[in-house]
Amino acid sequence: MRLTLGALAELEAALEEGSLLALVERFESGAFSTADLIALLLAGLRGGGLDIDRAALMAGTIEGGPIAAAKAGAQLLKRAFSVTDEAV
Repeated sequence: MRLTLGALAELEAALEEGSLLALVERFESGAFSTADLIALLLAGLRGGGLDIDRAALMAGTIEGGPIAAAKAGAQLLKRAFSVTDEAV
């Protein structure tokens, strides 16, 4: 899973956020819903190259439940916005 620019744009549109900063703040503040988390994971899966739709993700089971899903979403955001020596 990864958040490409296209995946981030898709996520902004799905969550109706006007900017990338507003999108990040939404998750950092903890003011996100389960639907937001599904949209984040869906964008990450698609950004990683998986051809999946929302219904398929919602029908699936995430090992570890909602806590594992939230941790996966947090990791996606962390990797997308972390600058490493390799990325520069």
